[in-house]
Amino acid sequence: MRRIRILHSFSVVFLYWFYMASAQVPASSSDSDPRYVNIDERKRKRMLSNRESARRSRMRKQKQLEDLVEEVSALQKGNSQISEKISVTSQRYIEMQSANNVLRAQAMELTERLRSLNSVLHIVEEVGGYDIDIPEFPDPLLKPWQLPCTIQPIMASVDMFEC
Repeated sequence: MRRIRILHSFSVVFLYWFYMASAQVPASSSDSDPRYVNIDERKRKRMLSNRESARRSRMRKQKQLEDLVEEVSALQKGNSQISEKISVTSQRYIEMQSANNVLRAQAMELTERLRSLNSVLHIVEEVGGYDIDIPEFPDPLLKPWQLPCTIQPIMASVDMFEC
C-alpha cells in the first residue's frame, strides 16, 4: 500500500511539473531580453558551423576511404601480376633444370663412351703395335672450368626470359 502512495504522489508531482513546463513559453521571455537574443544567435551560428564542419569531415573521410579502396585494388592487381610472373618463371626454371639434367646425363654417357673407345685404342696399340696418338679429354663434370673446346662468349639477351 505504501508503494502505491509513493507512486501516486510521484505521478502527481510529475504531471504538475509537465503542466508548468508546457505552460511557460521560453522564447517570449528570451526575446524580450537583448542578452538572450545575442546568445541564441551565437548558439544558432555555432550549431550551423558545427554541422558544416561535421559534413566536411564526413566528406573528407569518405574521400579517404575511396582512395584507400582504389589503392587496395591497384595493389591486389599488382600482386596478381607478380604472382603470375613468378609461376611462369618457376615453370621455365623447372623446364631448364630438366633440360640441364638431360644434357648432363648425355655428357656423362658420351664421356663414358670416349673412355671406352680410348681403352679399345690402347688395346689395339698394344696388340697391333701401331703408334697412335690418343688425346686425353678432361672430364667436363669433374672440372667444368676446363672445357675441351675453345672458349666462346656466352650470348644472352633481355628478351630471352620474357614470355
